[in-house]
Amino acid sequence: MKALLLVAHGSRRKQSNEEVAILAEKLKSQCSAQYTIIHAAFLELSAPLIPDGIKVCVDDGATSIIVLPYFLNSGRHVIEDIPSMINETRALYPDIEINVAPHIGASPLIMDLLIASANTTVTNMA
Repeated sequence: MKALLLVAHGSRRKQSNEEVAILAEKLKSQCSAQYTIIHAAFLELSAPLIPDGIKVCVDDGATSIIVLPYFLNSGRHVIEDIPSMINETRALYPDIEINVAPHIGASPLIMDLLIASANTTVTNMA
């Protein structure tokens, strides 16, 4: 079975982490035909951390996992930290294929999203 693990930074702010969990739930309803298993995990500051998220996917029956970094920039977390954590975790599951998708900011669709967002008027940021 194919799994998608949405990976965000993590926050001390509970609501921020809940937004990521809600996004993972929305992904389940949008792409359940492509990914049988969909979960969220975090780099730091919140549970589950990336290795635990991979374990949950494996426990749910995943034979292939796509890790999707929900990051805008290719900073240290995207270039070093996430790949390092995944490589360490791969050793625990040699029979599971674990691949990393490009971070969200690298998507060619990001320009359309930025323009659409800029064209949306926010009247109250409170």
